[in-house]
Amino acid sequence: MPIQILPARLANQIAAGEVVERPASVVKELVENSIDAGASRIEVDIDKGGHRLIRVRDNGSGIPKDELTLALSRHATSKITSLDDLEAIVSLGFRGEALASVSSVSRLTLTSRAVDAPEAWAAQAEGRDMAVQLSPAAHPVGSTVEVHDLFFNTPARRKFLKAEKTEFAHIDELMRRIALSRMELALVLRHNGKVVRQYPPARNGDYQARLAAVCGNDFARGLIAIDNSHQQLRLWGWLSEAPRNHPDLQYCYVNGRMMRDKLINHAVREAFGPVLGEGQHGAYVLYLELPASQVDVNVHPAKHEVRFHDARLVHDFIARTLGDALAQVQQALPEAQAEKDPWAAQPYSPPQAPRQSVSTGGYWSPRATAATSPSRSEVQEAINAFSRWQAPRPQAPEPQAEALGAPLHLEGGRWLVLGHKGRLCTVDLLPLWAQQAVAKMAAGAAPQPLLLPVTMPLEQALLDSAEQHQAQLAAWGLDLHQSGPGRLMVRALPAPLRELDPGLWLPGWLAALDGPEPLAALAAILGQCPRRLRWPEAPGLWQALDEEQKDALARPLDIQSLLEKHP
Repeated sequence: MPIQILPARLANQIAAGEVVERPASVVKELVENSIDAGASRIEVDIDKGGHRLIRVRDNGSGIPKDELTLALSRHATSKITSLDDLEAIVSLGFRGEALASVSSVSRLTLTSRAVDAPEAWAAQAEGRDMAVQLSPAAHPVGSTVEVHDLFFNTPARRKFLKAEKTEFAHIDELMRRIALSRMELALVLRHNGKVVRQYPPARNGDYQARLAAVCGNDFARGLIAIDNSHQQLRLWGWLSEAPRNHPDLQYCYVNGRMMRDKLINHAVREAFGPVLGEGQHGAYVLYLELPASQVDVNVHPAKHEVRFHDARLVHDFIARTLGDALAQVQQALPEAQAEKDPWAAQPYSPPQAPRQSVSTGGYWSPRATAATSPSRSEVQEAINAFSRWQAPRPQAPEPQAEALGAPLHLEGGRWLVLGHKGRLCTVDLLPLWAQQAVAKMAAGAAPQPLLLPVTMPLEQALLDSAEQHQAQLAAWGLDLHQSGPGRLMVRALPAPLRELDPGLWLPGWLAALDGPEPLAALAAILGQCPRRLRWPEAPGLWQALDEEQKDALARPLDIQSLLEKHP
C-alpha cells in the first residue's frame, strides 16, 4: 500500500479516539472551552448518561459568526499562535481538535453570540461528512454546544459505552473536580431534566462551602490548611486530619489543570506514608502553582500528566511541605487526645540514664518503654484480635509456644497487640524504633542530602553546640550550617531520620550533646516524636528483642477491668 495523506474525516476520527473516550471526555473538553472563554456560570445537561445528549451552556465571550465554521475545523484555536505560546501555555485547551473530533462522531450544534454581536448564530455538523451549516439563532451572550447521539456512526465505539448510571457517575466525578479547580465558578449539572449538582460561586475567598459541597462535611470540618512557597513554586490547599479507607478524596491541580500525575502522586504518598496505617489513604485538595514555562502540559493525550523541567525540585518541595504539615498535627495529637479521653495513650517519658544493650547494638531500657493505659479503640481491637486468636480451629494442631507470641495487630501505628506467654499483651513500639534508629546512626548510617534545606531559628547556645560538635555530627550523618545570625540550616540527615521533621528533635538534642550519653538522649527524644509505624516494620522490632526484654516490655492487657471503666 503506498504512503498517502489521510482524508480529513478519517484523521478527525483517529483524533477522536484520543480525545473522546466516553461522554465524560466530551464534557471535560466543552467545559474547559467555556472556562477559557471567561465564563462565570456553566450549565451542563445530560440525557441518558450522555448517550443521547450532552449540552454545555456558558456566559463566556462567545464566538463571532465568521469564526464558527473555523471553530469546528481541526487544529483551529485562538489560544496559541506561535511556538513561544506552546512553551508557556496558560489556557486549559490549546490543540484545537476537541470540537472537530467530537463533531466527527456525533451530531453537534454550536450556538454562540459574541459580546459585540447583534445576534447569535448556530453551526451544525454531523458525523463524517463534517459539512458545517450556519443559521441565525436566539441566544444570549455566550455559547451552547449540544452533542446528540454520541458514536452514532461508529458502532464499534458505541458498544464499549457502559450503562447510563456508570457513564453519569464519571461525569459527576468530573464536575466535582472542575468545581474544585475553579471555586469562583457557578456550576449546574442536570441529568434527565433534574438538577443533580449545583455549586454556587465562592465569594471573597470563602471556600469552606465549596469544599463541603464537593468533599462532604466531615472533610471540611477537619482540615489542615497549607500554603508554602519556595523559589517560583507555591503549594496551597487542604489536607484532612482523618485517614480514609478509600482513595476517593484526592484532588490535585497544576496551574488550575486537573492532574493525575505520577510524580505528584509519589510525592504525596511519601509524605502521607508515616501517618497512615495499613489500607489507609490520605484525603487532600492541593494546588501547585509555578511558571507556565517550567511545565510541559502537552505530554498526555488527555492532559492528565505533565512534565516538569525540574522534576526533583517539585517532588521534594511537595513531599517536604506536606510532610511538615502532617508532622505538626501528629505532634499536637497526643495532647488533644489526652484532653478528650483521659484513658488515651500518653506520650512516653524516657528515663534519665538508659543503658546500652549488646543484643540490639543500641540503647535500651525496660523501664523506658513502659506503656500506659490503652484507649477504647485499642481495647476493642484487642478484644477482636483475642477472639480471633482463641477461636477454635477444627483439625488443627496444637499451637506452638512461638506462635503464641506472633504479633496480631498494630493500633495507631504505635501499639503492637500480641500474645505473649499465654496472655494478650500490648507493646509500645515507638521507643523501640527510636533505639533502632539511634543504633543505625552509631553504626554509621549514610547521610541523605536534602534538596530543600531546612532552616530553623535557634538560640546562640544551641548554635555554638552544633559548631563545637560539628565533626561528630557529620560522622552520625548530619550536615549542619549556620546560615545567619540565630539560624541553623540542615542540609543532610541520617537515613533513619529522613522522614522526621528535624525541628521536632534536633534543638533538644543539641542541648544534650554535652551530656555523658548523647545517643541515649537522642533515643529518648525520638521516642516522644510523633511517628506512625507501618505494619511490615512492626513485627521486626519485637522479634529483634531477647526474652528478657520482651518480658519487661510486654504489658498484659486487663480487658475486664478496662471494660468496667469504659462500659
